[in-house]
Amino acid sequence: MTKKAQPQGQAAGDLGPAQRADAWERLGDEHFDVVVIGGGVVGAGIALDAATRGLEVALVEARDLASGTSSRSSKMFHGGLRYLEQLEFGLVREALHERELSLKTLAPHLVKPLRFLYPLTHRVWERPYVASGLVLYDTMGGAKSVPGQHHVTRSGALRLAPGLRRDALIGGVTYYDTVVDDARHTMTVARTAAHYGAVIRTSTQVVGFLREADRVVGVEVRDSEDGRTTEVRGHVVVNATGVWTDEIQALSHQRGRFHVRASKGVHIVVPRDRIASDAALILRTPTSVLFVIPWGSNHWIVGTTDTDWNLDLAHPAATKADIDYLLDRVNEVLVTPLTHDDIQGVYAGLRPLLAGESDETSKLSREHAVARLAPGLVAIAGGKYTTYRVMAYDAVDAAAQDIPQRVSPSITDKVPLLGADGYFALLNQTPHLAETYGVHPYRVEHLLNRYGSLVTHVLDLAAGKPELLQPITDAPTYLRVEAVYAAAAEGALHLDDILARRTRISIEYAHRGADCAEEVARLVAPVLGWSDADITREVETYSARVRSEIQSQTQPDDESADALRAAAPEPRPEILEPVPTER
Repeated sequence: MTKKAQPQGQAAGDLGPAQRADAWERLGDEHFDVVVIGGGVVGAGIALDAATRGLEVALVEARDLASGTSSRSSKMFHGGLRYLEQLEFGLVREALHERELSLKTLAPHLVKPLRFLYPLTHRVWERPYVASGLVLYDTMGGAKSVPGQHHVTRSGALRLAPGLRRDALIGGVTYYDTVVDDARHTMTVARTAAHYGAVIRTSTQVVGFLREADRVVGVEVRDSEDGRTTEVRGHVVVNATGVWTDEIQALSHQRGRFHVRASKGVHIVVPRDRIASDAALILRTPTSVLFVIPWGSNHWIVGTTDTDWNLDLAHPAATKADIDYLLDRVNEVLVTPLTHDDIQGVYAGLRPLLAGESDETSKLSREHAVARLAPGLVAIAGGKYTTYRVMAYDAVDAAAQDIPQRVSPSITDKVPLLGADGYFALLNQTPHLAETYGVHPYRVEHLLNRYGSLVTHVLDLAAGKPELLQPITDAPTYLRVEAVYAAAAEGALHLDDILARRTRISIEYAHRGADCAEEVARLVAPVLGWSDADITREVETYSARVRSEIQSQTQPDDESADALRAAAPEPRPEILEPVPTER
């Protein structure tokens, strides 16, 4: 089978309107080796792994890339220090190795080193206990490109984090992990898969499975935008749908080998000046840990909670109780307490945990599992964001037995994501780029840390349109051209995709994106072919989402918060409710 060329004028890996139209034709016309269900980081990773092994790959996602768990994490590419206490040494070693790969080779433009302060609160035993754990943490992943642990006195810790109460610690230890924009990273993995030939199509929902005798031979899909349907055929289908694993399993009418429980994690976003610290914080709580993570140059992310969730999987809702819990925990150590008025953003995500015997979600395994459920059908679930690449090659290895030809070994440890190649050289050329394009050097650095070496693709969209190099009026962290690029090359189809995932405006500004929704809609309308009526509908739909989320966050419990959040209209009009399953 011969792959179709990229539409003229488009770069390899682009996911714009032309590629979307072409992808629909290819889904119905071609026969694939691997059909992936799910556009989170694991599904995108599977598409990349399979494509770089020389396989013909299609990935379909009902909503948007990273629209679920993969855009709502704690924003860390980390080993999971607390899993050492749970004796999950294999998981930590694997995650630390993956962290190092991404920092040095795969995604240095997206995954950044981050210094943490671990405040000590107990004399005598805690310092050697923490030190021994951090020795393992510093060495388990092999060679590392970040500094090891460093011990400080109470005075040293307070110099590093003067916003901490003096009586909240007796000393401290610093160590390094990383921070990442999860949604942007996932989208970049998917675009890299497209660059290597995978067909990537969002707003494309699986509504049935195709069978021949006892074998699964593909899926029936429905376009979530216009209701069209087609059949996608392949040697093997891989279910990589995270918290929707059981629902897709029910749709396939195959008995599952494992079940997934959804654990809700809530985070709040506050201005950087509300907490005086030059390092991220990791704080012990009675049941888990709390992270206080710098986000960009203007915010902190504080999280997370860890509670069972049995309601709407697409739109988990944060409650007042969740937010109060985070405020209470972090205020135990702060000189100046945070209040509800300080909060600029809130988001809730669901961890897809392999169900076990424990009723406490914080103790369920973060390991992943892969199973061949029937000839032509593989499922993968569990795991951590950091180990997406390992999960991906395990899934493709399992799928290989259903592919007639020999399948090459995984090579994704040697495949940088789009934007990685040339990133460091361009960083050194920041002043030159700034002069060439007429933007401030700090803007160029901001763009390099979002797009890497694709920065020139973004800025070139503003050729002859200098107004696109101006900031978005009510979200000045971002340039207008970034919204246009999101629609032209990054697969964004709706305001929600742009404001919540291609940018993070929905959590970085108190208006949650509502104040700039119309401006952004008018910027992308020519790219997406929107009429004035489409613009009005998009703005109203997004504004309704914002109102429902804010209202849900005043509710005392999950049920009432879920009812308010679920009442908001979907931007994708033809999305179908999944098959209900018992949890």
